Amino acid sequence: MSTAETRAKSGVDLGAVRAKYREERDKRLRPDGNEQYLELKGQLSHYAEDPYTPRVERAPKTDHVSFAFIGGGFAGLVTGARLKEAGIDDVRIVEKGGDVGGTWYWNRYPGAQCDTASMVYMPLLEETGHMPSEKYAHAPEILAQCQRIAKQYGLYDNALLQTEVTELEWDDAHKRWIVRTNRGDAFTADYIGIGTGPLHVAKLPGIPGIDLFKGHSFHTSRWDYAYTGGDPSGAPMDKLKDKRVGIIGTGATSVQCVPHLARAAKELYVFQRTPSSVDVRANAPIDPDWFASIAEPGWQQRWLENFTLNQTAGPGAAEDLVQDGWTDLSRRIRARVFDIPPEERTIERILSAWEESDYEKMEEIRRRAETIVKDGETADKLKAWYRQLCKRPCFHDSYLQAFNNPSTRLIDTDGKGVERITEKGVVVAGREYELDCLIFASGFEVGTSWKRRWGFDVVGRDGVALSDHWADGMRSLHGIHTYGFPNMFIVGPTQGANLISNVPHNLTDSARTIATIMKHARDQGAKEVEVTKEAEEAWVSLLLSGPGMMLASPDCTPGYYNNEGQDPGPAARFFVGYPAGAVAYFRYIDDWRNKGDFEGLAFR
Repeated sequence: MSTAETRAKSGVDLGAVRAKYREERDKRLRPDGNEQYLELKGQLSHYAEDPYTPRVERAPKTDHVSFAFIGGGFAGLVTGARLKEAGIDDVRIVEKGGDVGGTWYWNRYPGAQCDTASMVYMPLLEETGHMPSEKYAHAPEILAQCQRIAKQYGLYDNALLQTEVTELEWDDAHKRWIVRTNRGDAFTADYIGIGTGPLHVAKLPGIPGIDLFKGHSFHTSRWDYAYTGGDPSGAPMDKLKDKRVGIIGTGATSVQCVPHLARAAKELYVFQRTPSSVDVRANAPIDPDWFASIAEPGWQQRWLENFTLNQTAGPGAAEDLVQDGWTDLSRRIRARVFDIPPEERTIERILSAWEESDYEKMEEIRRRAETIVKDGETADKLKAWYRQLCKRPCFHDSYLQAFNNPSTRLIDTDGKGVERITEKGVVVAGREYELDCLIFASGFEVGTSWKRRWGFDVVGRDGVALSDHWADGMRSLHGIHTYGFPNMFIVGPTQGANLISNVPHNLTDSARTIATIMKHARDQGAKEVEVTKEAEEAWVSLLLSGPGMMLASPDCTPGYYNNEGQDPGPAARFFVGYPAGAVAYFRYIDDWRNKGDFEGLAFR
């Protein structure tokens, strides 16, 4: 269907919709970009304290391990598991949390759950024999799966929890890494892996007076159940029954916890700068008989590949196993694209078909708000005026309904954000809302520099810092290896598949690559593994030959997908993936692994 046909059918001028999108974007553009957010330091450091695990004192480690992995989330767990399967037993995970889990250690707020289907999101389900209890598992189950992996593969045995790396330095004389931490550790490792991810450094909005509030306050990643009552498994927060509660932020976290707060609090004020798009989630228990019928050897890999294939703009899979909001939009786009005669399938026509499909989907989501929310003015303010992939899509079956509760009030700031915070509460448009409790659902640092998020630099051969090697942008082979940094592996989506809709697929695949390389190195008696300079340059050139980051267009409303609407600078062009897409990358890297010559790597 052409743009003109869409307009005729819907009675809506897409040009006018674009103008509306730009108008809403412009309200929210800020020159400070990511600098509007505050680090949890100094007077704000108490927001970063771990409320879940008491600190355990221990003596510093000065020993040696074969493989040290920085980060105990999915990346560290799946890599550790694959290394153990490959016969590398001496694996140490270093993790700042009091347990493994990464973001799922920190995110214990009420209602927390994955927004990609459990069958493809939770790693190593087949290996651990775990059946997800529901299509979108809640946080306690995901954390339990992380703990299950750590126990099954013996990853707790040598782990350093409640520990943050401060320095990583290559010792060329002894061909090993020196790892220093904030607990006084100074141990060595033959190999290191880094999988710190973007969702572990909590941030606060830079609102004037944020340190003045005299009531109780906390960040959602440090939920204070001692104050609210309840627990992560969903017990009622009975201590809020006489409390006036405010929550700042309406992203994925808020969408999940607002329904619980609405039921518990005497009054709930939801302070909104930008509404999320909230589509149907349709969560449901997983039937054990059905699961038994599909859980044949290799089932989870088939599901991963099927989900990824349904995400592409190509022909797609013959069936859609997951059937969720992600694949729904992809199916719509694909159908429109393949309606275009092949000889007319230009990039302009394809992008037009994408826009038409996106408009259709977003109209459904906006109509859903006005269908569910009884108050018309509130419903209008909950409508998301941007393209769906400008921000992380949300899916929920109780969030919009929460605003039908007479004690729940949406305080929309018309894109301006909260004006200031006082001793008594929050001020919006000159009006003060007095509160007993203020909750910050302001998320994690995503758009800040990798060095700031990691909390350390890496010093490689000849004293070269990774921050210098990457001064003009990330450089790697497969997003895993970096020239000048032997025996170092990075686990993340960037410069590999770059599959954002289901990040764990990237991590599990990289783990397989690393374990295969490590086994080969052991078999060959190699002491060093490093990408050649030529291979790194060739890979980066290949990446830059592609279309670049197309997830969020430059006219999107500000958010972490588009660097808060600011020019990210020339280095951002390196935050890309394989030019032919995620499916092609996974096929390519599987062939690369299976060939066995590991082209581009030097084993010494």
